Amino acid sequence: MRFIGSVIEKLQRHPKRIVFPEGTEPRVLQAARQFYALRLGVPILLGDRNRITETADGLNLSLEGIRIINPAESEELDNFTRRFKLLRHYQGMRGSEARDAVLQPNYFGAMMLAMHQADGFVAGARQVTASVLRPLFQTIRPAPHISTLCSCMVMEVEDSRFGEAGVLFLADCGVIEDPSVEQLADIAVATAQLARHLLGVRPRVALLSFSTKGSSSHPSAGKVQAATALAEQKALEAKLDAEFDGEVQADTALVPEIATRKLPDSKLSGHANVLIFPDLNSGNIASKLVRHLAHANAYGQILLGLDRPAADVSRGSNAHDILGVAAIVGVQS
Repeated sequence: MRFIGSVIEKLQRHPKRIVFPEGTEPRVLQAARQFYALRLGVPILLGDRNRITETADGLNLSLEGIRIINPAESEELDNFTRRFKLLRHYQGMRGSEARDAVLQPNYFGAMMLAMHQADGFVAGARQVTASVLRPLFQTIRPAPHISTLCSCMVMEVEDSRFGEAGVLFLADCGVIEDPSVEQLADIAVATAQLARHLLGVRPRVALLSFSTKGSSSHPSAGKVQAATALAEQKALEAKLDAEFDGEVQADTALVPEIATRKLPDSKLSGHANVLIFPDLNSGNIASKLVRHLAHANAYGQILLGLDRPAADVSRGSNAHDILGVAAIVGVQS
Protein backbone atom coordinates (compact mmCIF):
# COMPACT_ATOMS: atom_id res chain seq x y z
CA MET A 1 0.00 0.00 0.00
CA ARG A 2 2.98 2.36 0.32
CA PHE A 3 3.31 2.75 -3.43
CA ILE A 4 -0.34 2.83 -4.40
CA GLY A 5 -1.03 5.24 -1.51
CA SER A 6 1.38 7.74 -3.08
CA VAL A 7 -0.29 7.28 -6.49
CA ILE A 8 -3.69 7.91 -4.94
CA GLU A 9 -2.42 11.10 -3.29
CA LYS A 10 -1.18 12.37 -6.67
CA LEU A 11 -4.50 11.65 -8.34
CA GLN A 12 -6.47 13.33 -5.57
CA ARG A 13 -4.78 16.58 -6.59
CA HIS A 14 -5.81 16.12 -10.23
CA PRO A 15 -8.95 13.91 -10.40
CA LYS A 16 -9.76 12.15 -13.66
CA ARG A 17 -12.60 10.31 -15.45
CA ILE A 18 -12.01 6.58 -15.86
CA VAL A 19 -14.30 4.44 -17.98
CA PHE A 20 -14.95 0.83 -16.90
CA PRO A 21 -16.69 -1.13 -19.71
CA GLU A 22 -17.54 -4.04 -17.37
CA GLY A 23 -20.15 -2.12 -15.43
CA THR A 24 -22.00 -5.12 -13.98
CA GLU A 25 -18.89 -6.90 -12.67
CA PRO A 26 -18.99 -6.82 -8.81
CA ARG A 27 -15.23 -6.22 -8.43
CA VAL A 28 -15.42 -3.31 -10.87
CA LEU A 29 -18.37 -1.82 -8.99
CA GLN A 30 -16.46 -2.07 -5.71
CA ALA A 31 -13.40 -0.43 -7.29
CA ALA A 32 -15.54 2.33 -8.80
CA ARG A 33 -17.15 3.00 -5.42
CA GLN A 34 -13.72 3.36 -3.81
CA PHE A 35 -12.47 5.49 -6.70
CA TYR A 36 -15.21 8.02 -6.03
CA ALA A 37 -15.00 7.75 -2.22
CA LEU A 38 -11.26 8.53 -2.33
CA ARG A 39 -11.96 11.64 -4.44
CA LEU A 40 -9.96 10.34 -7.40
CA GLY A 41 -12.45 11.57 -9.98
CA VAL A 42 -15.50 10.24 -11.78
CA PRO A 43 -15.83 6.51 -12.47
CA ILE A 44 -17.91 5.77 -15.60
CA LEU A 45 -19.61 2.38 -15.78
CA LEU A 46 -20.87 1.03 -19.10
CA GLY A 47 -23.85 -1.30 -19.29
CA ASP A 48 -27.54 -1.65 -18.64
CA ARG A 49 -28.51 0.68 -15.78
CA ASN A 50 -31.02 -1.76 -14.27
CA ARG A 51 -28.49 -4.59 -14.17
CA ILE A 52 -25.81 -2.34 -12.69
CA THR A 53 -28.24 -1.06 -10.05
CA GLU A 54 -29.32 -4.60 -9.22
CA THR A 55 -25.70 -5.72 -8.79
CA ALA A 56 -24.88 -2.68 -6.65
CA ASP A 57 -27.92 -3.33 -4.44
CA GLY A 58 -26.78 -6.93 -3.96
CA LEU A 59 -23.40 -5.62 -2.79
CA ASN A 60 -25.02 -2.89 -0.66
CA LEU A 61 -23.05 -0.28 -2.62
CA SER A 62 -24.13 3.28 -3.26
CA LEU A 63 -23.92 4.52 -6.86
CA GLU A 64 -23.62 8.14 -5.76
CA GLY A 65 -20.99 9.96 -7.83
CA ILE A 66 -20.75 7.10 -10.35
CA ARG A 67 -21.79 7.84 -13.91
CA ILE A 68 -23.62 5.05 -15.77
CA ILE A 69 -23.90 4.93 -19.56
CA ASN A 70 -25.80 2.36 -21.57
CA PRO A 71 -24.21 2.49 -25.05
CA ALA A 72 -27.53 1.52 -26.67
CA GLU A 73 -29.22 4.58 -25.14
CA SER A 74 -26.35 7.07 -25.36
CA GLU A 75 -26.83 10.31 -27.27
CA GLU A 76 -23.23 9.81 -28.50
CA LEU A 77 -23.97 6.51 -30.27
CA ASP A 78 -24.57 8.03 -33.71
CA ASN A 79 -21.56 10.33 -33.41
CA PHE A 80 -19.30 7.47 -32.29
CA THR A 81 -20.59 5.31 -35.14
CA ARG A 82 -19.72 7.97 -37.71
CA ARG A 83 -16.28 8.52 -36.20
CA PHE A 84 -15.66 4.78 -35.99
CA LYS A 85 -16.32 4.36 -39.71
CA LEU A 86 -13.66 6.98 -40.47
CA LEU A 87 -10.91 4.96 -38.78
CA ARG A 88 -8.51 3.54 -41.35
CA HIS A 89 -9.20 -0.01 -40.15
CA TYR A 90 -12.91 0.30 -40.89
CA GLN A 91 -13.19 2.45 -44.00
CA GLY A 92 -15.82 0.87 -46.23
CA MET A 93 -17.65 -0.74 -43.31
CA ARG A 94 -21.44 -0.56 -43.54
CA GLY A 95 -23.20 1.73 -41.06
CA SER A 96 -25.03 -1.14 -39.37
CA GLU A 97 -21.74 -3.00 -38.81
CA ALA A 98 -20.10 0.07 -37.32
CA ARG A 99 -23.07 0.63 -35.03
CA ASP A 100 -23.00 -3.00 -33.85
CA ALA A 101 -19.30 -2.67 -33.06
CA VAL A 102 -19.68 0.58 -31.11
CA LEU A 103 -22.54 -0.92 -29.10
CA GLN A 104 -20.00 -3.31 -27.56
CA PRO A 105 -18.84 -1.80 -24.25
CA ASN A 106 -15.11 -2.15 -24.97
CA TYR A 107 -15.44 -0.36 -28.32
CA PHE A 108 -17.74 2.28 -26.85
CA GLY A 109 -15.28 2.84 -23.99
CA ALA A 110 -12.36 3.04 -26.43
CA MET A 111 -14.29 5.63 -28.46
CA MET A 112 -14.94 7.64 -25.27
CA LEU A 113 -11.20 7.58 -24.63
CA ALA A 114 -10.36 8.54 -28.22
CA MET A 115 -12.87 11.41 -28.16
CA HIS A 116 -11.54 12.69 -24.80
CA GLN A 117 -14.83 11.96 -23.04
CA ALA A 118 -12.83 9.82 -20.58
CA ASP A 119 -9.27 10.25 -19.33
CA GLY A 120 -8.50 6.55 -18.96
CA PHE A 121 -9.83 3.06 -19.69
CA VAL A 122 -9.73 -0.05 -17.47
CA ALA A 123 -11.14 -3.45 -18.50
CA GLY A 124 -10.32 -7.15 -18.44
CA ALA A 125 -11.77 -8.33 -15.13
CA ARG A 126 -13.81 -11.01 -16.91
CA GLN A 127 -12.51 -10.95 -20.49
CA VAL A 128 -9.52 -12.43 -22.29
CA THR A 129 -6.74 -10.04 -23.19
CA ALA A 130 -7.49 -9.98 -26.92
CA SER A 131 -11.04 -8.73 -26.28
CA VAL A 132 -9.63 -5.74 -24.39
CA LEU A 133 -6.63 -4.95 -26.56
CA ARG A 134 -8.26 -5.19 -29.97
CA PRO A 135 -10.69 -2.25 -29.53
CA LEU A 136 -7.95 -0.11 -27.99
CA PHE A 137 -5.28 -0.87 -30.59
CA GLN A 138 -7.77 -0.35 -33.42
CA THR A 139 -9.24 2.87 -32.02
CA ILE A 140 -6.47 4.72 -30.17
CA ARG A 141 -3.45 5.97 -32.09
CA PRO A 142 0.08 5.14 -30.94
CA ALA A 143 1.78 7.96 -29.07
CA PRO A 144 4.02 10.21 -31.21
CA HIS A 145 7.28 8.56 -32.31
CA ILE A 146 6.18 5.19 -30.85
CA SER A 147 6.41 2.00 -32.89
CA THR A 148 6.00 -0.62 -30.13
CA LEU A 149 2.86 -1.18 -28.05
CA CYS A 150 3.51 -3.24 -24.92
CA SER A 151 2.46 -3.59 -21.29
CA CYS A 152 3.85 -3.40 -17.79
CA MET A 153 3.02 -4.90 -14.40
CA VAL A 154 3.73 -2.86 -11.27
CA MET A 155 4.41 -5.18 -8.33
CA GLU A 156 4.67 -4.18 -4.68
CA VAL A 157 6.26 -6.82 -2.43
CA GLU A 158 6.50 -6.73 1.35
CA ASP A 159 10.31 -6.97 1.39
CA SER A 160 11.46 -3.40 0.82
CA ARG A 161 15.00 -4.56 0.01
CA PHE A 162 13.85 -5.41 -3.52
CA GLY A 163 13.34 -2.88 -6.26
CA GLU A 164 12.47 0.62 -5.12
CA ALA A 165 11.35 0.10 -1.50
CA GLY A 166 9.53 -3.04 -2.63
CA VAL A 167 8.19 -1.70 -5.93
CA LEU A 168 9.18 -3.41 -9.19
CA PHE A 169 8.16 -2.76 -12.79
CA LEU A 170 7.95 -5.93 -14.92
CA ALA A 171 7.58 -5.95 -18.72
CA ASP A 172 6.39 -7.13 -21.15
CA CYS A 173 3.96 -9.45 -19.37
CA GLY A 174 0.92 -9.19 -21.61
CA VAL A 175 1.32 -8.14 -25.25
CA ILE A 176 4.37 -9.08 -27.37
CA GLU A 177 5.01 -12.82 -27.48
CA ASP A 178 8.56 -12.84 -28.87
CA PRO A 179 9.94 -9.30 -29.12
CA SER A 180 12.67 -8.41 -31.59
CA VAL A 181 15.80 -6.57 -30.50
CA GLU A 182 14.15 -3.27 -31.44
CA GLN A 183 10.93 -4.11 -29.60
CA LEU A 184 12.80 -5.28 -26.50
CA ALA A 185 14.70 -2.00 -26.39
CA ASP A 186 11.44 -0.06 -26.80
CA ILE A 187 9.84 -2.06 -23.97
CA ALA A 188 12.80 -1.27 -21.70
CA VAL A 189 12.68 2.47 -22.41
CA ALA A 190 8.88 2.75 -22.15
CA THR A 191 8.81 0.90 -18.84
CA ALA A 192 11.66 3.01 -17.49
CA GLN A 193 9.72 6.14 -18.43
CA LEU A 194 6.66 4.90 -16.53
CA ALA A 195 8.80 4.06 -13.49
CA ARG A 196 10.35 7.52 -13.60
CA HIS A 197 6.90 9.13 -13.85
CA LEU A 198 5.33 7.17 -11.00
CA LEU A 199 8.26 6.90 -8.59
CA GLY A 200 10.20 10.07 -9.33
CA VAL A 201 13.52 8.21 -9.10
CA ARG A 202 16.16 7.11 -11.58
CA PRO A 203 15.09 3.85 -13.24
CA ARG A 204 17.56 0.99 -12.87
CA VAL A 205 16.70 -1.37 -15.70
CA ALA A 206 17.78 -5.00 -15.91
CA LEU A 207 17.24 -6.84 -19.19
CA LEU A 208 16.94 -10.41 -18.01
CA SER A 209 18.23 -13.69 -19.40
CA PHE A 210 19.24 -17.15 -18.21
CA SER A 211 22.77 -15.88 -18.85
CA THR A 212 24.86 -13.17 -17.18
CA LYS A 213 27.26 -11.27 -19.44
CA GLY A 214 28.23 -14.08 -21.75
CA SER A 215 28.02 -17.04 -19.38
CA SER A 216 26.12 -18.64 -22.28
CA SER A 217 26.55 -18.06 -25.99
CA HIS A 218 22.95 -18.88 -26.90
CA PRO A 219 21.34 -16.58 -29.54
CA SER A 220 18.57 -15.53 -27.11
CA ALA A 221 21.21 -14.15 -24.73
CA GLY A 222 22.81 -12.31 -27.63
CA LYS A 223 19.44 -10.73 -28.45
CA VAL A 224 19.21 -9.34 -24.92
CA GLN A 225 22.76 -7.97 -25.15
CA ALA A 226 21.92 -6.17 -28.39
CA ALA A 227 18.63 -4.86 -26.94
CA THR A 228 20.46 -3.44 -23.93
CA ALA A 229 22.86 -1.45 -26.11
CA LEU A 230 19.98 -0.18 -28.23
CA ALA A 231 17.92 0.76 -25.16
CA GLU A 232 20.79 2.88 -23.86
CA GLN A 233 20.92 4.69 -27.19
CA LYS A 234 17.14 5.23 -27.30
CA ALA A 235 17.10 6.51 -23.70
CA LEU A 236 19.82 9.00 -24.55
CA GLU A 237 17.84 10.24 -27.55
CA ALA A 238 14.72 10.55 -25.36
CA LYS A 239 16.72 12.43 -22.69
CA LEU A 240 15.76 9.77 -20.15
CA ASP A 241 18.12 9.52 -17.20
CA ALA A 242 18.20 5.77 -16.54
CA GLU A 243 20.69 2.95 -16.02
CA PHE A 244 20.51 -0.18 -18.19
CA ASP A 245 22.31 -3.49 -17.81
CA GLY A 246 21.95 -6.82 -19.59
CA GLU A 247 22.02 -9.60 -20.24
CA VAL A 248 21.75 -10.53 -16.55
CA GLN A 249 20.09 -13.25 -14.52
CA ALA A 250 17.28 -12.30 -12.16
CA ASP A 251 19.29 -12.90 -8.98
CA THR A 252 22.13 -10.74 -10.31
CA ALA A 253 19.63 -7.99 -10.96
CA LEU A 254 17.94 -8.12 -7.56
CA VAL A 255 20.39 -9.36 -4.90
CA PRO A 256 23.48 -7.20 -4.19
CA GLU A 257 25.50 -10.07 -2.65
CA ILE A 258 24.98 -12.24 -5.72
CA ALA A 259 25.67 -9.34 -8.06
CA THR A 260 28.99 -8.78 -6.28
CA ARG A 261 30.01 -12.41 -6.91
CA LYS A 262 28.68 -12.82 -10.45
CA LEU A 263 29.17 -9.35 -11.85
CA PRO A 264 31.37 -7.09 -9.70
CA ASP A 265 31.29 -4.28 -12.27
CA SER A 266 27.50 -4.31 -12.70
CA LYS A 267 25.90 -0.93 -13.31
CA LEU A 268 22.95 -1.99 -11.14
CA SER A 269 24.79 -3.78 -8.29
CA GLY A 270 21.71 -5.89 -7.55
CA HIS A 271 19.39 -2.90 -7.13
CA ALA A 272 17.23 -3.09 -10.27
CA ASN A 273 13.75 -1.59 -10.00
CA VAL A 274 12.71 -2.39 -13.60
CA LEU A 275 12.85 -5.95 -14.95
CA ILE A 276 12.58 -6.57 -18.69
CA PHE A 277 11.87 -10.15 -19.75
CA PRO A 278 13.12 -11.69 -23.00
CA ASP A 279 9.68 -12.93 -24.04
CA LEU A 280 6.03 -13.07 -23.00
CA ASN A 281 6.28 -16.58 -21.56
CA SER A 282 8.88 -15.58 -18.98
CA GLY A 283 7.28 -12.21 -18.19
CA ASN A 284 3.75 -13.52 -17.70
CA ILE A 285 4.83 -16.55 -15.67
CA ALA A 286 7.15 -14.51 -13.45
CA SER A 287 4.55 -11.83 -12.71
CA LYS A 288 1.97 -14.40 -11.62
CA LEU A 289 4.50 -16.28 -9.48
CA VAL A 290 5.54 -13.06 -7.73
CA ARG A 291 1.94 -12.08 -7.13
CA HIS A 292 0.87 -15.36 -5.55
CA LEU A 293 4.03 -16.74 -3.93
CA ALA A 294 5.22 -13.40 -2.55
CA HIS A 295 1.66 -12.17 -1.85
CA ALA A 296 2.50 -9.05 -3.85
CA ASN A 297 0.08 -6.32 -4.77
CA ALA A 298 -0.10 -6.48 -8.57
CA TYR A 299 -1.23 -3.58 -10.74
CA GLY A 300 -1.53 -4.12 -14.48
CA GLN A 301 -1.33 -4.71 -17.29
CA ILE A 302 -0.62 -1.00 -17.82
CA LEU A 303 -0.55 -0.46 -21.58
CA LEU A 304 2.40 1.51 -22.93
CA GLY A 305 2.77 3.24 -26.28
CA LEU A 306 -0.84 4.34 -26.81
CA ASP A 307 -1.69 8.02 -27.14
CA ARG A 308 -4.25 7.67 -24.32
CA PRO A 309 -3.89 5.80 -20.98
CA ALA A 310 -5.47 2.35 -20.67
CA ALA A 311 -5.04 -0.93 -18.85
CA ASP A 312 -6.00 -4.57 -19.22
CA VAL A 313 -6.46 -6.04 -15.74
CA SER A 314 -6.15 -9.75 -15.04
CA ARG A 315 -9.25 -11.88 -14.64
CA GLY A 316 -7.70 -12.87 -11.30
CA SER A 317 -7.67 -9.27 -10.06
CA ASN A 318 -9.57 -8.26 -6.95
CA ALA A 319 -11.28 -4.90 -6.36
CA HIS A 320 -8.15 -3.45 -4.72
CA ASP A 321 -6.05 -4.38 -7.77
CA ILE A 322 -8.56 -2.75 -10.13
CA LEU A 323 -8.66 0.40 -7.99
CA GLY A 324 -4.86 0.58 -8.05
CA VAL A 325 -4.74 0.16 -11.81
CA ALA A 326 -7.38 2.87 -12.25
CA ALA A 327 -5.33 5.21 -10.05
CA ILE A 328 -2.17 4.55 -12.10
CA VAL A 329 -4.05 5.14 -15.36
CA GLY A 330 -5.44 8.36 -13.92
CA VAL A 331 -1.98 9.62 -12.97
CA GLN A 332 -0.70 8.72 -16.44
CA SER A 333 -3.32 10.97 -18.01
